[in-house]
Amino acid sequence: MPGGEYRHRMPIDIDAVRAQFPALRRTQNGRQVAYLDGPGGTQVPDRVIEAIAGLLRDGASNHGGPFVTSHETDAVTERARSAVAALFNASPAEIAFGQNMTSLTFAVSRALANTWTSGDNLVVTRLDHDGNVWPWVRAAEEAGVEVRYLDFDPDKGCRLAVETLGELMDKRTRLVAVTHASNAVGTIVDVAAVVETAHAGGALTYVDAVHYSPHGLVDVAATGTDFLVASAYKFFGPHTGCLYGRYEILDELDAYKLRPAPVKPPGKWETGTQSFESLAGVAAAVDYLASLGTGDGLREQIVSAMGEIGDHESKLARRFLKGLNLLDGATLHGMPFATGRTPTFAISLDGVPPAEVAKALGDEGIFVWDGDYYAVEVMDRLGVADRGGLVRVGFVHYNTTEEVDRVLHALASIGSGA
Repeated sequence: MPGGEYRHRMPIDIDAVRAQFPALRRTQNGRQVAYLDGPGGTQVPDRVIEAIAGLLRDGASNHGGPFVTSHETDAVTERARSAVAALFNASPAEIAFGQNMTSLTFAVSRALANTWTSGDNLVVTRLDHDGNVWPWVRAAEEAGVEVRYLDFDPDKGCRLAVETLGELMDKRTRLVAVTHASNAVGTIVDVAAVVETAHAGGALTYVDAVHYSPHGLVDVAATGTDFLVASAYKFFGPHTGCLYGRYEILDELDAYKLRPAPVKPPGKWETGTQSFESLAGVAAAVDYLASLGTGDGLREQIVSAMGEIGDHESKLARRFLKGLNLLDGATLHGMPFATGRTPTFAISLDGVPPAEVAKALGDEGIFVWDGDYYAVEVMDRLGVADRGGLVRVGFVHYNTTEEVDRVLHALASIGSGA
């Protein structure tokens, strides 16, 4: 688990955490629901809800105007930029926002494609969400360049074969797009090693940290990546995409933008008017994460908080894996231990289609996903795409050991036909 990298002080007060999430009080048939669908989007704490509602309630205007409500909007935008910069360990000038991770990736892929020429190539991974695969495939098709795939081994816990990356590259490799952690099977990737190999071959790197960001510490300064993207709704905020890019690259690339838009980063990458209420929520989500830690500044608090989150999630992961091993007919697709992965588990039950498992759990107030979760390459590689994919059970730090036991008990009943 990501938390193993940090020093820890106080364990998470799970009751205090859960009290901040009004959605966790929801009931179904007289029982609290269990949100085990975190990999598809997390619930949000009160402070995020209030930040969004407060901006709308108190009055807001578009940015750049010579009056107070516009000035306030400018301040909200810069506050969000500074908050995400602290989350990523970057400069605020290197943070751009968009509708979602996918739209930002398409924008960058389109701009980069204009710098490629016939004979060039790029590398994507079979472990990634399609949002960090298909934009590059489409851009490569339009530019007439080759796409090469870095594989993972289903028989070795779905570990990405990072050590073979150099064999896929040559002097014409322009980009390596890689996931920080798989949203399907939970595998964490050694991003620093990928970046080192890519840069040694003269390629840029684009890291998908959408799934990793609620579980582990993002650090673009430490990994040295050129780009990194995440989605706030995966780290307890609203539906907004967050892009980091090295300033000189963002400045040099020709962004597809309107004529009145800024000519310098990060504004040149933010097409149209942003959702300012959402940006208020993004800053509040980062503040929430920081509130779980200790330290003198926002980044120090985030580092501390992610350590505590990792500790708690490791406990949940170990408990789930131990229980899953005792279930007849249950198969785990991915690493069978708590280290080197997020607490996200792709499973199957013998003789029960994934959609039926997810529906049966949903009827019990236990919310999980089935299908491919946009991890198209993963499901193809595992050979389950034509069988409805897999069931995904995902925990975040607001989940409890009681919820782990509850889903295990429900899976046992479904598997036995009870």
